[in-house]
Amino acid sequence: MSEFNDAVNALLRDHETLLTRKNVPEPRGNGVYQRWQHPILTAAHAPVFWRYDLNESTNPYLMERQGINATFNAGALYHEGKYMLAVRVEGDDRKSFFAIAESPNGVDNFRFWDYPIVLPETDCPDTNVYDMRLTRHEDGYIYGLFCTERKDESRPEDLSAAEAQCGIARTKDLVNWERLPDLVTYSGQQRNVVLHPEFVNGKYALYTRPQDGFISVGSGGGIGWGLSESMENAEIKEEVIVDGKEYHTIKEVKNGQGPAPIKTDKGWLHLAHGVRNTAAGLRYVLYMFMTELERPWVITHRPAGHFIAPTGAERVGDVSNVAFANGWIVNEQNEVFIYYASSDTRLHVATSTVDKLVDYVMNTPEDGLRSAASVQVRNRLIEANLKVLDELK
Repeated sequence: MSEFNDAVNALLRDHETLLTRKNVPEPRGNGVYQRWQHPILTAAHAPVFWRYDLNESTNPYLMERQGINATFNAGALYHEGKYMLAVRVEGDDRKSFFAIAESPNGVDNFRFWDYPIVLPETDCPDTNVYDMRLTRHEDGYIYGLFCTERKDESRPEDLSAAEAQCGIARTKDLVNWERLPDLVTYSGQQRNVVLHPEFVNGKYALYTRPQDGFISVGSGGGIGWGLSESMENAEIKEEVIVDGKEYHTIKEVKNGQGPAPIKTDKGWLHLAHGVRNTAAGLRYVLYMFMTELERPWVITHRPAGHFIAPTGAERVGDVSNVAFANGWIVNEQNEVFIYYASSDTRLHVATSTVDKLVDYVMNTPEDGLRSAASVQVRNRLIEANLKVLDELK
């Protein structure tokens, strides 16, 4: 066997070792969820044949011809007994695309399908696409809603000026995708748009995030809510804010819906991200809330503070100090798999149960919005616990 073939086989062996590495829970949890030790997807998990030209005659030095920079921000779906992720894969060329990775157990052994998703373009081609939310809707389709980015042609001299809108595609098998026209709204740009899994008053319901600019939400922001007559030509004529920004909280700068909410007998469980500013830049964390079953735009419970924040090595990456999630899965045992990315670089999983998350959301105190109120709530907990400890003596 040639030296070249030996090198190829070494690449494939190392890759297989990574893919089959067993994941284990972190030794300590907080009672709400359990983090797992290893990231479930990194750039190194991308197939070798995506990155290298394996033909010796055209690549005699076995160079990586098309590098992968990051794997993150994945939509998620429990499909045919497997845990499926629509992963945002970013190449070294800064272009993102979607690719399906599947696992038999949801915590390790994720493997990408051979080919990325072939996403049809609209008449106005996307420059970049990312952060797909997957929703299995009661109309029988699986919808993928994602951010489509294009150059802002009203500012041709500014090469950073871009426009973000909601792209829409649908499928029934995660292989063949039909591209639908972009969502039409009347509130500037859109990010983090998510389709509710059920009809509401006979219409398609969507969570939105209206904003004035590509990055800054300006006078907009907050998690919005609107209805559309169809998805073939989705249009929201009126948006209301479900969960707005709030001064001196984890969502002071902006916030957005994560994945589609989970239905429980107590209400809809929501996972969202909140952003605040710091001396070191923006900090993204995840938080939760619950809405009414019949009126999914009406919040009933909102625990204070973050649910998941980046910690340790998760805080370092292309965009540091970021935790972001746009996918979670509930299986037949009501176990919940929360797929969150860290610092726009890699993908992790945290696990919980529906019962635990309902308990967390319904019984965690709300933010009193003042330091004095925070101390009062904590002191009540301390007082109750000291009584318990006294009884144990």
